[in-house]
Amino acid sequence: MTPLRRAFAAAAILASLACSAAPRVERHPNVLLILADDLGYGDVSAYNDEAKVETRHLDALARQGLLFTDAHSPSTVCTPTRYGILTGRMPFRTGMGGVFTGVDGPCLIEEGRLTLPQMLREIGYSTALVGKWHLGMTFLAADGRPVHELDLPVDTREQRASAGVERVRRVDFSQPVSDGPLHRGFDSFFGTVACPTTDWLYAWIEGDRVPVPPDKLLDRGPLPKHPYANDNRRGMIAPDYDLEQVDMAFLERSVQFLEDHVERAPEKPFFLFHSMQAVHLPSFAAPRFAGASGAGPHGDFLFEMDFIVGELMAALDRLGLARDTLVLFTSDNGPEVTTAYHMREDHGHDGARPWRGLKRDQWEGGHRVPAIARWPGRIPAGSMTDQTFCLTDIMATLAALTGYDLPAGAAEDSFDFSALFTGSDIESPIRAFTLHQTNRLALALRRGDWKYLDHAGSGGNDYTRPQLARFDLDDGATDAPAQLYNLADDPGETRNLYPAEPGVARRLKAELDALVAAGRSAPDR
Repeated sequence: MTPLRRAFAAAAILASLACSAAPRVERHPNVLLILADDLGYGDVSAYNDEAKVETRHLDALARQGLLFTDAHSPSTVCTPTRYGILTGRMPFRTGMGGVFTGVDGPCLIEEGRLTLPQMLREIGYSTALVGKWHLGMTFLAADGRPVHELDLPVDTREQRASAGVERVRRVDFSQPVSDGPLHRGFDSFFGTVACPTTDWLYAWIEGDRVPVPPDKLLDRGPLPKHPYANDNRRGMIAPDYDLEQVDMAFLERSVQFLEDHVERAPEKPFFLFHSMQAVHLPSFAAPRFAGASGAGPHGDFLFEMDFIVGELMAALDRLGLARDTLVLFTSDNGPEVTTAYHMREDHGHDGARPWRGLKRDQWEGGHRVPAIARWPGRIPAGSMTDQTFCLTDIMATLAALTGYDLPAGAAEDSFDFSALFTGSDIESPIRAFTLHQTNRLALALRRGDWKYLDHAGSGGNDYTRPQLARFDLDDGATDAPAQLYNLADDPGETRNLYPAEPGVARRLKAELDALVAAGRSAPDR
């Protein structure tokens, strides 16, 4: 038994004694969904005994609840994953694989599509989003035209940068946006349109407006300088926006939401989606965390991310909400290339360990993510599962837990895991298969131990780049048009069995094509 499993077993024994207390009154659970950004499987010390930053609050959360060892983001980049979480639908079905930047739009979630917050709001939940939206919004110019429709040259990198800034300059910030979080099921929103420290617009959005518009170009001179400080576009910034305090501002607003909810509507359940910037590049941890990790600037950012989780848990305890709150923690994809490279080189820390691949890659490191669920008295403490779980499954799971009858045209790729969240015995896999996609809309299918990649190479990153070339490997069939791995025998995806197992490859290819054509992968409702 590994040290992690021994710790979980001890926690389970203690929890079994604690859970013999007075019976609880049945009600819909509060739900706190915490989504980290670019946090790899190996970035959490509960998953990686060689991690160079101890994530003690996340480790405690895992000991108190259920740790998934085989959880996956629906995409290998952020915008599509957020679509999958909030709709229960694989994002490749929209036709968009990449990400929004700046004031791009319109909203990727189609008008009229049932969303996770809308579903919960319909049955009495208060719903709030704090943090990064990154699903597109329609900002209007003074003449009423959507700025994302402006015809600007974008053929070169310089032109794309100029266009990104120019679109922000053209926004009439006195006008509300018409397709943001408030129009997709959230009662309240405080956050950013896209990546909070990476993009062309650095300004807070409150509800459907920007109360303090940007008034100048970002001055990067005072910002930290280190290998993790790139990916910071010189966009337009508002006077009240501090790139080094973004996640602390998000924390303050989420705690404020919890306090206000207890004061104003304690009888109602809530859904709070806390969508972090951490630990997306650039690694701008708040100054108070400088040097806290002993593992450089990105290690400090990991430390801050874990601190925020601890503060949110402390707020639930302080406000008497912990027992009635289902907490879900996860990440939108694997670790970023630059982050992973320098953390390996400078600190001996592998954010994707033990998997091959990184953010954007179809290999496991690109989409196998940490995932932890805690619900005191319902989810046994110290639990661990190797059930294959996709973040699209959150929607069907919460529908089952709350008794919501999902319509046939919603949550098409969402499976019900409510049995796991109530401590029920499960004798067979809930998911027999899982779909995967990259930012280039390369697709893959996992069934049991077999994983079929319907393409050559990573499906995302270019492994001829200097930072990645050293991590490329010869899988024995580099000229094959597709890839086939047996994860039980070869979890590192080092031996491409496509030429050796043509029957398995044909069968999985046919199944993948059928699931794409069907428009859904979840059971009919």
